[in-house]
Formats: sequence, structure tokens, C-alpha cells
Amino acid sequence: LVQATPWGVKERLVYEKTAVGFYLSGHLFDEVVTEVRRFAKRPIAELIDTREPQLLAGIITDFRVINGQRGKLALFKLDDGSGVIEARADEALINAHKDLLKDDELVIVMGKQQPDRFSGGMQLTVTQVWDLEQARCRFGKYLRVRAATGPQGLKLDMARLLRDFPAQKEVTEQGALWRGLAVRLALTCRGEEGAAQAELQLGEQARFYPSNAALASWWAQAAPGTAEIVYE
Repeated sequence: LVQATPWGVKERLVYEKTAVGFYLSGHLFDEVVTEVRRFAKRPIAELIDTREPQLLAGIITDFRVINGQRGKLALFKLDDGSGVIEARADEALINAHKDLLKDDELVIVMGKQQPDRFSGGMQLTVTQVWDLEQARCRFGKYLRVRAATGPQGLKLDMARLLRDFPAQKEVTEQGALWRGLAVRLALTCRGEEGAAQAELQLGEQARFYPSNAALASWWAQAAPGTAEIVYE
């Protein structure tokens, strides 16, 4: 066989779907389900009958755009492995999230479940959309980093991490907003007479944008399993 870089999980599953029409060896949502369920807790299969907005997450499939009475309308299915629901988004959301609203993308959405007069089933009218990085900023409280100090001080290059992954500025109708996640250090100071523990909330200048690359860098410097986003 030709020497080649192995496919990632998403690439493999997308090719499986292209070849046979469905995900064969897994589901795209499986990669993120543990983290996503910490804030979007209700699976699609457990949707409740309410007129209140519900927070859901899933993979977009069968995405298409049609011309509706009030402009363009996106119609798609939202699939989280537990179930599938038909969804719709208006032209404003289409324009604001062109790179996100497409097949095989993970989205976190806020929407209201309503009867679909055409199919006789239920349809989700989407009012807000986030990707996973944006959802971390919206629903995460802070990144807790557990670190130990010794004779040489704190072994964590926070200055570089904050410089490489700064908070991002977003211009909205309400003005400029900074999107980022706060950092809290859980310190363990060890000495000859034992150990002391404390948590330090870093200031606003320590906010960073929680991309996958940024989190990987934090995890690489902290001990395994000791850097995590706190959602509640």
C-alpha cells in the first residue's frame, strides 16, 4: 500500500457517508459529545413539548436553501446520534453563518420546536447558532488549570499562551464585544512542611479564545487531565 497520512475521524466518516450514504464506523457527534453534553444537555431524542427555546447540538445533514416568502430559508436536519429533527434558519442567520451552516458541520443552536404543517411532524425554528469554539465562550465560565509550584516557580508559560491565542473582537449591533474565556489557576504549593492549595482568578487581560489549538497548548503544558473548561 502507498504510504499516506491516516485520515482523521471527521474525514473518514465524511468519506463513508459519501460512499454508502451514511456514517458507517461511528458518528461525527461522537467526537464532541462528552464536552457538548456539559452545556447542551438534552439529546434530540429527548426533546420536550414546549414553546420555550431549547438548546440543542448536532451535525447538519441534507442542507439546502430555498426562496421563501420572506427571503431565503435554510432547511436541514440536525442529527446528534440519538435522533434527528428537521430545522430551519432565516436569511439573516444564513448570511451571518455562511461558513458554518453546511453539511457535516457541528452546530449548537437555540430554537423553538413547532409543528410542521407540511410533514405533520415537528420542526425546529433556529434563532441562534454557534460553533463549538463560540459556544465555549458563551456557555463556559472559565478554564481551570491545575498547576504545582516548586523551587523554580510555576511551570506554565501563560504569557505565550495568551499572546498566541488572544480574545477575539466581534462587532455586533450593540457594539464591539470581546469573545474569550477567563482563566483560573488552581495552585498547589509544596514545601518542607506540606502543601497548600489556592485558586486564583486571573484578570480580564488573561482571557483567551478557546480554539482547539489553544486548548491543546494549555493541555500540553499542564499535567494530563488538569486543564478543563468549567461550564457550571
